[in-house]
Amino acid sequence: MNVYDEAHALVRAIKEAPEYKSYIEIKSKVSENEELSSMLNDFREKQFKMQTQQMLGGEPETDMKEQIQKLYEILAKDPMAAQYLQVEFAFTRLVSDVYEIIGEVIKID
Repeated sequence: MNVYDEAHALVRAIKEAPEYKSYIEIKSKVSENEELSSMLNDFREKQFKMQTQQMLGGEPETDMKEQIQKLYEILAKDPMAAQYLQVEFAFTRLVSDVYEIIGEVIKID
């Protein structure tokens, strides 16, 4: 068994997963709407900053939390944005699960 062959097989399996296919499909639709795409990127960027602060042991600024919440509320009202966020979450969960499985093997005691 060649590890590299197995890694390529995993990539093919991910590309065949419904979560990936749905994500690519909705991502393509969203990219056609510049304003929506920009809002989603802004939302994702702010979310990432907040998560980074939390991972570093800091508490995110209240202002940032409020901005993220307001932006989410706006996005949730748009059917395509809401669908995008749902599909992106499902795909991210799939990838996270795969990382977790791989992490179990390389865990150092």
